[in-house]
Amino acid sequence: MKQIHFEAIGTRWQIDSLDKPIEQQVVDAIKHRVEIFEDTYSRFRNGSFVANLASDAGTYTLPEDAKPLFDLYFELYKITNKKFTPLIGQTLEELGYDKTYSFKANIPTKLDDLSQVASYQYPKLTIAKPVRLDFGAAGKGYIIDIVSDLLKESGYTEFIVDAGGDIVHYSKSGKAVPVGLENPINISEAVGVATIDNRSICGSSGNRRKWSVYTHIIDPETLASPKNILATWVVAKNTMLADALSTCLFLADPAKLQEHYDFEYLIIYEGQKVSVSDNFPAELFYV
Repeated sequence: MKQIHFEAIGTRWQIDSLDKPIEQQVVDAIKHRVEIFEDTYSRFRNGSFVANLASDAGTYTLPEDAKPLFDLYFELYKITNKKFTPLIGQTLEELGYDKTYSFKANIPTKLDDLSQVASYQYPKLTIAKPVRLDFGAAGKGYIIDIVSDLLKESGYTEFIVDAGGDIVHYSKSGKAVPVGLENPINISEAVGVATIDNRSICGSSGNRRKWSVYTHIIDPETLASPKNILATWVVAKNTMLADALSTCLFLADPAKLQEHYDFEYLIIYEGQKVSVSDNFPAELFYV
């Protein structure tokens, strides 16, 4: 089979091999690796590494694959002036985006300064008190990259990995692929088509996961969901970075982020006003 589908980490996966069939042992290895990742970093799973951090203070030895993810979060925390924070897990749970998906919002409490409650130097993480961390803003992108690496190691040279619309494309032949950009106001339509060539594209919008006056995107300063931005997309060298920056664009000036990272972006604001970087690889239709 050249295409596989499965459900994991709360979303639907589709993997297309553009050269040779995907062997069953590779399918099994992918599903197993994703399961390990979710069992480590999901705050929704009892007994996960992240869930255990919400129980006890102390010094923890991080998982072997934790360094890229933790490095990026702590780096972006500084670059975004504390707006991009793993501590947002506390706020999401208080607002009802919890293990039971109660969506019963309580009044959120002010978040701690990350540097005051957590000290990180891989492979150690020391927390001064129990913390509810959330890696949803970059975790899906990271596991997509891990799956991509697994496919490369298994000899696949032309493929697309799509997990809930976050996509990585890999091609030794350099053949680009089109990716539709979903209209955040009408999901049956596209606002344009991006062309991806050996890069990743991720989008972020509050149009699907929303309840009361909240979405899954929360500004830690105001403890509210941003209303002025409807959707963002980022094209970057890897999916973890694209995933993280698509959330950061709700919270920080893209020019500030571009001082540190090489990426292209599209932002759709309220009223369907658009901000797009010079080299964002897409044809836009009517926004």
